[in-house]
Amino acid sequence: MALNITQKIIKQHLVSGEMTAKSPINIKMDQTLTQDATGTMAYLQFEALGVPRVRTELSVSYVDHNTSQMDYKNPDDHIFLQTIADKFGIVFSRPGNGICHQVHLERFGKPGKTLIGSDSHTPTCGGIGMLAIGAGGLDVAMAMAGQPFNLKMPMVVKVNLTGKLQPWVAAKDVILEILRRETVKGGVGYVYEYAGPGIDTLTVPERATITNMGAELGATTSVFPSDGETKRFLKAQGREADWIELKADPDATYDRVIDIDLSKIEPLAACPHMPDIVKPISELEHLLVDQVMIGSCTNSSYTDLTRAAMILKGKTVHPRLSLGIAPGSRQVLRMLADEGKLSDLVAAGARLLENACGPCIGMGFAPKSDAIALRTSNRNFEKRSGTDSAQVYLVSPEVAAVASVEGKFTDPRKWGKYPEVKMPEKFTIDDSMFIFPGKDGSKVEIVRGPNIAALPIKEKMSREIAAKAVIKVGDNITTDHIMPAGKYLPLRSNVPEYAKHVFEGVDTQFYKRAVEMKRSVIIGGDNYGQGSSREHAALCPMYLGIEAVICKSFARIHLANLVNFGILPATFKNPADYDRIEVGDELKINVDNLNGELVLENVTRGHKMPIVHTLSDEDMVILKAGGRLSYAKQQALA
Repeated sequence: MALNITQKIIKQHLVSGEMTAKSPINIKMDQTLTQDATGTMAYLQFEALGVPRVRTELSVSYVDHNTSQMDYKNPDDHIFLQTIADKFGIVFSRPGNGICHQVHLERFGKPGKTLIGSDSHTPTCGGIGMLAIGAGGLDVAMAMAGQPFNLKMPMVVKVNLTGKLQPWVAAKDVILEILRRETVKGGVGYVYEYAGPGIDTLTVPERATITNMGAELGATTSVFPSDGETKRFLKAQGREADWIELKADPDATYDRVIDIDLSKIEPLAACPHMPDIVKPISELEHLLVDQVMIGSCTNSSYTDLTRAAMILKGKTVHPRLSLGIAPGSRQVLRMLADEGKLSDLVAAGARLLENACGPCIGMGFAPKSDAIALRTSNRNFEKRSGTDSAQVYLVSPEVAAVASVEGKFTDPRKWGKYPEVKMPEKFTIDDSMFIFPGKDGSKVEIVRGPNIAALPIKEKMSREIAAKAVIKVGDNITTDHIMPAGKYLPLRSNVPEYAKHVFEGVDTQFYKRAVEMKRSVIIGGDNYGQGSSREHAALCPMYLGIEAVICKSFARIHLANLVNFGILPATFKNPADYDRIEVGDELKINVDNLNGELVLENVTRGHKMPIVHTLSDEDMVILKAGGRLSYAKQQALA
């Protein structure tokens, strides 16, 4: 049987299940990655499983989110992460080494392997032919313990690329064009697999930009073939031995096909406040710009920043705006410095930010009030930048660099000769900021600061959910809406404190109301829980007594996280029933038989409404146990 790339990797890693679309499957995960904002909780969960060492080929703990050390909380978490990595056999990437996705692509990603990461942009490594999937921290903890990852067999979209990008058009414009067509929920249940003669014209950093931001489609992941270009990249990283050729069979089949002629794409921007609100730069040239940020895991590679430096060389940042530069890794930063490109950027007036996530997650470099900010990152959700009134546009490094000089949106094609950047034949390789674990961690003492609270665990599900509707929200509610990041990220290891901020930017009375109700239900619209993989968007509501989330549709990762923490995720069979519930209504759901027909009863208004779910048999067992961790502990006791 002819197979596409996605099917080939899944077949090689399949533990159980049928490889038919939407069927539950379990696959073995070769590698895991965490970052510090999600990792602290993931390792507390791993520790609770009682496994003495990780059981993966490779697990890496990165520190790249909470690097601003305003008090003790972040550095305390970092030493916890370092010591727990040493104890359990995990590679530790120290603060300053770079952003997990950029660094993992450079130093550890392998074609044909599977990777699960506690960050939604883990699909970055699909740029070198990995099946790399973002998930909640508990799923990553289970993978580190040697458990397979449970998901629905994805359908596969073939993105057939032809032609070649014109000068001043970038890989960022390719993924923005796909988002314009597919929307932020169009990819749910799919893997986007790239093919066609156009892929030969794209470098690995360009491919990684596309797979990284494929997360905004709601897709399971995105993947490119592993070909000669992949081999050149790995050879330049001193890792040619990690290369294998991986491509789809000539007569492989797909569930859908998208045709994109690269030569017809123009410079684009995602407009506030969603990555799929895409317009050509030529339609935005009247807008003045207040801030520019070049960096994040999407566009912080050597080639991205070298091209920005070439555009800015000999020029000065416009007096109206501030330009921030955030290299993706220490490798990128060192090469820019060694080649004089960093000097060109600084001479132009760029502010050098840490090679970390920073502004992308609202940790520093916030725009001024009512600012128009151009960023090369992957998300422009409302308030995510740290400034509630800011208008954030997502653009390529080329558009960002030109705007930083012009002080306004400018079609970069007007700038004349395009600065060509060649991929290095050899990258600067220095792994000294990794701490590799010893062979025996049994005597390692784990250091825990006072901000690391006990891990909350849910009790078994009762036979009936009887609770009030605590909040009702609309479409495209993101995990940023549910659990704000930015200044609250240092609370990620302290659920009782972090839970005080659930839905803070949506409803300031939510926490108070949830505490008073003790047990409650969330009502939502379409694409509930899109965006980040942050499991705290399920964990903190669970801590506050949320029993169920009933909405019109879910984002993939958040639905899985709800199951992991014992919260029933269900959808209205008739979407119009959403309008028959208001905050404060008394609701009842008989959940004694999750296999049967479920009915949501609005006791207050006298309505009975059918609701449905997409839970597998395993999901239902986990849900009834009170969540995945409760289930694992019960299994261990048994």
